[in-house]
This record gives sequence, structure tokens and C-alpha cells, in this order.
Amino acid sequence: MDILKEAAEFENAKMSNMSTSDRVEASREAKRLILGINEIYKETKDPELMEVMKRLTAKKKKIEIRLKGRPDEVI
Repeated sequence: MDILKEAAEFENAKMSNMSTSDRVEASREAKRLILGINEIYKETKDPELMEVMKRLTAKKKKIEIRLKGRPDEVI
């Protein structure tokens, strides 16, 4: 389960002072990790894997908000 070690490293990595290309790369890395863990989850149904995927998804969303900007409020 090497992918879980990679996921832990990604979760603990600092995301401050990143360039736009670094953010794009981090978002893609998060997606790769989430999809990889999901394949394992499909077979094992381990709830701990689901929690890891949720944490990675939350971090990925934060990165993507910085990339795309916050949506304007609809009035």
C-alpha cells in the first residue's frame, strides 16, 4: 500500500507560496491519489480509506479554488 504513504506525504505537504503551475500539478497529483485509493477501496470497503479520500478531496478543492477563483454570487 505504497499509495497510502504518498497520500500521507501529500496531506502533510505545505501548500503555501505555490506558483500556478505548482497548484495545477498538486491538483493532478491529488486526483491520481484519490483514484488510486478508490480502486483499493472498491475491493476492500475499508472505511479508513474513505476517510483518506475525503481529506484528499478537501485539500484538492482548496487548491482548485485558488486556481479558478471563487465564483461570483448570483443576485
